[in-house]
Amino acid sequence: MTRNLIAILRGIHPEEALDIGGVLLDAGISQIEVPLNSPDPLYSIEILAKAYGASALIGAGTVINEADVQNVANFGGKLIVSPDCNSAVIKKTKELGLHSFPGIMTPTEAFMALRSGADGLKLFPGSLIGPSGLKAIRAVLPQDCKVLAVGAAGPENFAEWKSAGVNGFGIGSALYKAGMSWNDVAKRAADIVVAYDEVFSVGE
Repeated sequence: MTRNLIAILRGIHPEEALDIGGVLLDAGISQIEVPLNSPDPLYSIEILAKAYGASALIGAGTVINEADVQNVANFGGKLIVSPDCNSAVIKKTKELGLHSFPGIMTPTEAFMALRSGADGLKLFPGSLIGPSGLKAIRAVLPQDCKVLAVGAAGPENFAEWKSAGVNGFGIGSALYKAGMSWNDVAKRAADIVVAYDEVFSVGE
């Protein structure tokens, strides 16, 4: 079962990647992004992809140009997440057979992303838009469009976001911060999965 949860490992070092990735998968989170402004991000992606690529979707965040897309693909990544909506990045992502989740804030950006071939939308920053903003945008989007909220989303408000039409979340600092032990990540991941499953009725 794939939950619509993407773990955002901003700041992770390659030597941590194997252990952190393992506890995330054990908790039930099988989509992982390493932001490209992390230390040696491509090597972390390579480590994760080689170890867990058969059972998890591994890739990069903060992808802002076509060269980055190619680099991520070269290191085994299959997920491309961006902070903005760049049609060239989306098209390159799909040309390489990867999964595309560009960042959007407005209906104009949302439809541009979908027309460019995006697999889903990253509502970012969620803290600025909020569930009420998503509800307004959601009213005009295709029903089957997958929307993930990133920023200001956590177990305490999963239900509010769901009622506004969100499909899932990208979780960053609520799940992982640079230097955090794998034990701490495991506990946070377990709590997040329990909250997500309750709200989205997973397993019922």
